Amino acid sequence: MSTEKNADTRAEEHYRIVPRRVSFDWDETPLHWIPDEPTATHVINVLHLLLPAGERWFVKVFKEGLPLVTDPVLLKDVKGFMGQEATHSVQHAHVLDHLAAQHLDTAAFTKYVDFLFEKLLGEEPPLGAPIPTQEWLRFRLSVVAAIEQFTAVLGNWVLHAEGLDRAGADEVMLDLLRWHGAEEVEHRAVAFDMYQHCGGTGAPRYARRIAGMAVTAPVMLYLWIWGTAYLIRHDPQLAGRLRYSLAGHNKAVAKGLLPTWRELGTAIPRYLRRSYHPSQEGSLRKAVEYLAQSPAARAAAAAVGRAAIA
Repeated sequence: MSTEKNADTRAEEHYRIVPRRVSFDWDETPLHWIPDEPTATHVINVLHLLLPAGERWFVKVFKEGLPLVTDPVLLKDVKGFMGQEATHSVQHAHVLDHLAAQHLDTAAFTKYVDFLFEKLLGEEPPLGAPIPTQEWLRFRLSVVAAIEQFTAVLGNWVLHAEGLDRAGADEVMLDLLRWHGAEEVEHRAVAFDMYQHCGGTGAPRYARRIAGMAVTAPVMLYLWIWGTAYLIRHDPQLAGRLRYSLAGHNKAVAKGLLPTWRELGTAIPRYLRRSYHPSQEGSLRKAVEYLAQSPAARAAAAAVGRAAIA
């Protein structure tokens, strides 16, 4: 069978990744959307601080890499991934607007996140570092792949996080998190496959994959702790009565409101195995099931249908 026929067969059998329309109404969502759990609420709220800029950056990096993609199936996956990430960025930015409307302004924090992605990890190496263009792109692709390892783990966690339901978490926020988490599980392998395809061959490609995780894991941990402390400190309803602490975090973990440290930590050695592939993370079936029933996705689809009829 010819190469073209092989590619066509793979394309027909391959799961298709597509962006979805969603519609969230934040009017009734309280600031502490997990009742009486400000620490858990704000640990998760760090997502809204990081993702608008971070996912815009994913799209920019992948646009740079598109000319290097020679596999037609991967090219479709990458374009679907880019569409999904662009939608995620917009929806999490809306949550920042909602927080600001509740007198929790995040601009003093997100300016540093913007600087990280736009300057330190921008199209040109920072401080004029003499890094070849191709090598700088490959490194940034390795960082995207490493970040996506964690987003897949978090996405799988939130799809199964019954503790949030038991705690009476706001339904709209929970839908946002589970819709987003389901799409992270759905496209969990795309960034990794993109890096493997564009990142060279052999030992240098594997070494760069390790370097990407070596940079990503500590920076994400630092940003998460800093972001949570910022949100709690500036929360107008707390008025300085609470500080972020490991003890408070662990209490939320014990209630099933946050992922365990083990769940997050073991994602790293898995990723560093030479034989690893992210298709091992989470359940595609579970993700697709949620995406079919997500209230926000159904509401947007209904709105499109009404507009078409009109």
